[in-house]
Amino acid sequence: MSQTNIFNPFGFGETEKKALDQDGHFLLPGILTSETCKQLTRSLARIQPLRESKDPQLRHHSGHAAEYDSYVASLIAHPQMLDLIHKVLGPDIRFDHCGTLNRPPGHQGFGWHSHAYADDQPELGLILVFFFNVNGFSTDDASLKVVSGSYHYRDPAIKGRTDRELRSGWLNGKKHPMTGAPLDIEVLEAPKGTVILMWIHAAHAVNARKLDSPTRWTIVYGYRNPGEESSSRHITEEFEQNPYPGTAFLLSSS
Repeated sequence: MSQTNIFNPFGFGETEKKALDQDGHFLLPGILTSETCKQLTRSLARIQPLRESKDPQLRHHSGHAAEYDSYVASLIAHPQMLDLIHKVLGPDIRFDHCGTLNRPPGHQGFGWHSHAYADDQPELGLILVFFFNVNGFSTDDASLKVVSGSYHYRDPAIKGRTDRELRSGWLNGKKHPMTGAPLDIEVLEAPKGTVILMWIHAAHAVNARKLDSPTRWTIVYGYRNPGEESSSRHITEEFEQNPYPGTAFLLSSS
């Protein structure tokens, strides 16, 4: 059965892959179709109360977003999604997680961090994280911040509450392993409908959302090469036993 396109036409070939592999992130501006943006906004608005709940059990569910919304689940194995993932990770892939990253007005943002996966086995590849920035962001309004080249260090414990703390701590004296340039912070800007690819070990943070801005609707999908246990894998036993149609082959933990 054919599925409606979720991406507008775009290119991702050898040049783009090299850029991703050099810096650890890559932007695909405005590739989400207008219908995809509408559908995701509706879905994320339905899931948002789970994030805002004071009940820890309900808040937990927002990290398993695909299990609570059929449209979100339908994108896990969408042909265009898998085509892009295969171009990045190769033929052998697994779905790892899907979570909401919505930033309502006044959200204080999130400090510098990274994540773990096969830290000492680069031949396995890394978890690839998709940021679906449905309505985009400017450089001073819930923007994503990155450090190009940081993922090469494969350090799962990068921390920094502020830019200053990161610069004086983990970042101090480090250079880009491929270019030799000193590592530094870059603030990204993304128009509506942008997809951002990022390797899981990359240092990243998020600026605060302005009080007079609407909610920044964002969802993240993670995929990985199998071979190591993934601490970021968020798939419940119920979902694995009763998967969304067409996703079962992606759900195994090994």
